[in-house]
Amino acid sequence: MIIMNHKKSEDLFAKAKTIIPGGVNSPVRAFKAVGCNPVFIEKAAGSKIYDADGNEYIDYVGSWGPMILGHCHPKVVEAIQTTAANGASFGAPTAMGTELAQLVNQAYPNIEKVRMVSSGTEATMSAIRLARGFTGRDKILKFDGCYHGHADSLLVKAGSGAATFGVPTSPGVPADFAKYTLTAIYNDLEDVKSIIAANKGEVACIILEAIAGNMGCVPPVAGFLQGLRDLCTKEGILLIIDEVMTGFRVAYGGAQERYGVRGDLVCLGKIIGGGLPVGAFGGKSEIMESLSPEGGIYQAGTLSGNPLAMSAGIATLKLLQEEGFYQQIEEKSAYLEKGLQQVTSSSSVATCWQRVGGMFCTFFQNGPVNNFDDALKSDTEAFGRYFRSMLDQGINLAPAQFEAGFMSIAHSQEDLDKTIAAVEKALTAV
Repeated sequence: MIIMNHKKSEDLFAKAKTIIPGGVNSPVRAFKAVGCNPVFIEKAAGSKIYDADGNEYIDYVGSWGPMILGHCHPKVVEAIQTTAANGASFGAPTAMGTELAQLVNQAYPNIEKVRMVSSGTEATMSAIRLARGFTGRDKILKFDGCYHGHADSLLVKAGSGAATFGVPTSPGVPADFAKYTLTAIYNDLEDVKSIIAANKGEVACIILEAIAGNMGCVPPVAGFLQGLRDLCTKEGILLIIDEVMTGFRVAYGGAQERYGVRGDLVCLGKIIGGGLPVGAFGGKSEIMESLSPEGGIYQAGTLSGNPLAMSAGIATLKLLQEEGFYQQIEEKSAYLEKGLQQVTSSSSVATCWQRVGGMFCTFFQNGPVNNFDDALKSDTEAFGRYFRSMLDQGINLAPAQFEAGFMSIAHSQEDLDKTIAAVEKALTAV
């Protein structure tokens, strides 16, 4: 195997570490979990990205999900360029903000009103504040292994029992603040019921990823989402479905369309901005109208509804509506899945492939993986060796065992075949 030259990336990383904490602007990019240094990317096109040393990679990160069309789709680029020529930001309403909101509403019938923000973290933290203000309750419930951004109330792990509050997972999050966050086991409805019973009438919302994408790719087991929906309705709790990752990814109407369960509030991001920074949260009118300036619950943002992001999002969502788009994504993903299963079945390395639509993960264990405790059984050192081998073969995967991969419409048959062949070689390095 030819080992790629990463000299320029190494130099750039050394320079970055002198001025940026850890040399990166988001921790996973440091590649610490996979035992090597990051590559610095200079450009991208279609299914490929190119680093500072000129190396080419087939990309399954897709900017962590947004690039479902592939990189630099001509119509998205054109939309951004046209908008930029008229101004990058106004701090004022635009018709594009309304148009994107209408497209979101058409895809999600439970989103009667939506507010644009600038990130997924901003969307989830705002939705939680709205839920607390609307219900008059302080406590929230989240699931171990589900990531909803780095707001204080969400950087919390499980306590020691159903009646025990969560504890911070990061310095800087006060324990007294984290006590308002309850944590449950993903895909365990009985665990949720016991926690809600122990905190009767005190829980404002349950927030979850409908398909967990930050402990790999973990779909909901049969009945889990509907059980949560029924429980929330019964107890007067708002169900917040975080579709920042899955929205417009696993179906045009996201995981809620795929599984037929609707949240009271929905958080979106990634794809709706076409690769630019964006987020959104929305839901029933009676809830959303509690927001300022109509109601008393405050939320604001200087770059909310930024015209560049709105134009890229509009162009992207219109392209996703083309006939057969999601069928093509499904077929490409199924082809890759079949090829990888054939390769791994003949290997002595324990692996488990999990996929929903164009979202997937290979766990280095026998599986199945249904929750965070299951995910933690994976052999992360084996994954690190696998990752490094794949990178040297020109395949860009998420640099952590507990992250999902993403298919784009731009991935070709040649890309998929090359990936399958690379996996076969990489498993020998594990």
